[in-house]
Amino acid sequence: MTRGNQRELARQKNAKKQTDMSKGKRNEDGLSAAARKQRDAEIMQQKQKKANEKADTKPK
Repeated sequence: MTRGNQRELARQKNAKKQTDMSKGKRNEDGLSAAARKQRDAEIMQQKQKKANEKADTKPK
């Protein structure tokens, strides 16, 4: 079979792609789903507060 080498190269390329994609994901920080949700909600509230303050200071 002549395509054996192509298949092997494709497997290697896909394996490298998968490892590169997994590096980009955030690491599991040991928090439960509820704790992560709470932390993310606090971060979003801070961002919203900052955005509202910035919008309030703009001249209209």
